[in-house]
Amino acid sequence: MKQYDAIIIGSGQAGGPLAKKLAAAGKKTVLIEKRWVGGTCINDGCTPTKTMVASAKMAYMAANSAPLGVKIKNYIVDLPKIKKRKDDIAHSAREGNQRSLEKTQNLELIFGEATFTGEKTVSIKLNSGRTKELKADLIFINTGAKPFIPEIEGLNEIGYLDSTSIMELTEVPDHLVVVGGNYIGLEFGQMFRRFGSKVTVIEKSGRIVSREDEDVSIELTKILEAEKIKILTNTTSTKFKKKAGGKITITVLNGGKEEKIKCSHVLMAVGRTPQSKALNLDLTGVKVDEKGYITVNDKLETNVKGIYALGDVKPGPAFTHISYNDYTIVYRNLIEKQNLSIKDRPVPYCMFTDPQLGHVGISESEAKKQGIKYKVAKLPMAHVARAIETGDTRGFMKAIVDPDTKKILGATVLGPEGGEIMTVLQMAMEGGITYDRIRYCVFAHPLYSESLNNLFLGLED
Repeated sequence: MKQYDAIIIGSGQAGGPLAKKLAAAGKKTVLIEKRWVGGTCINDGCTPTKTMVASAKMAYMAANSAPLGVKIKNYIVDLPKIKKRKDDIAHSAREGNQRSLEKTQNLELIFGEATFTGEKTVSIKLNSGRTKELKADLIFINTGAKPFIPEIEGLNEIGYLDSTSIMELTEVPDHLVVVGGNYIGLEFGQMFRRFGSKVTVIEKSGRIVSREDEDVSIELTKILEAEKIKILTNTTSTKFKKKAGGKITITVLNGGKEEKIKCSHVLMAVGRTPQSKALNLDLTGVKVDEKGYITVNDKLETNVKGIYALGDVKPGPAFTHISYNDYTIVYRNLIEKQNLSIKDRPVPYCMFTDPQLGHVGISESEAKKQGIKYKVAKLPMAHVARAIETGDTRGFMKAIVDPDTKKILGATVLGPEGGEIMTVLQMAMEGGITYDRIRYCVFAHPLYSESLNNLFLGLED
């Protein structure tokens, strides 16, 4: 059994950088990856999906260019070419990551599937078929999550798509039904509508993106329905059946009434589940919650000293940037002897529908639940000069502020470059810059962020 200082299981956005930094700090480190370097983000998530979103945006612009005085007739969506571009970009990122890891001194990269055989011992089933036994005092689990597939009658017989397999299509679906009206489902739904598919979204809640404020959900629904995406809320799928010829029939309960939907493809986008089961964590004593997420303290250490969980395999927000921040916290605490915590860190995010939905801090509904004193600043994108000039006035800017301290408590921007505008407000929150200062700040004209002046003009001091 080979002894290391540190074993890292999974080369995602926490595991890869952590492996390099620990090795550079003099620790004999091994990084175990069962598939491809880079994790979900590079291979199945951010990089490939946003590459395809860019192609969908181009199709939308071609179809809607006439109001700007440019007529584009008979444009063609070449899905095989879109897929190849996506694959090339993801492959380049993956190869670059792998080369960087392989040239790092003191770091060994092993491809295979890891399972625990004891508290601090790991067995690897190598891709070659052999096994290898390792042990270390420090172990970091960064195995991520995978699409969650519910048990519904007939689902396993229809050849459903998930967020990974849908990006392998080379023909545009005739009618795509998306089960799940949240971030993943809506990004893909809008994308394939723009590629030419008929799209229906089925959401069991009363509205899409139900974690967001109601006005955000209502506005986004209008935006998607304007692109002829059919959205069914308060609707659950109860049965799937595939007929000869490949057509799929879905039985749904819509407000308690049974209906049938016929389609060509089904995308299951109802959430993700942690990849913890195959690790045999019971042999380590590491605890998981009822959903299989590895429980950690505020410093990302499990209940077993020296074993940490980072990224999507632990509870909490499942974002690439949070996984990366997990790595920085663990590294700085262990090597630089700092005393950092994940408690109260900002959790910004951006959904890459078009327009984008960027959010940071507390929402209006959260402010109400907490019973705190707050004011709302809101500005329709129709009142933003840059949006008018570019011909896209969909959405709005919204901020939650403390009327006494004048600090910004949260921000949501549904609009063109919504994520970038949200980030400006996040920087203000990080720096304690109050809204009355932003109101009279000099921004370059005519940027989207310049309208942050106007966003806060409506607030009385």
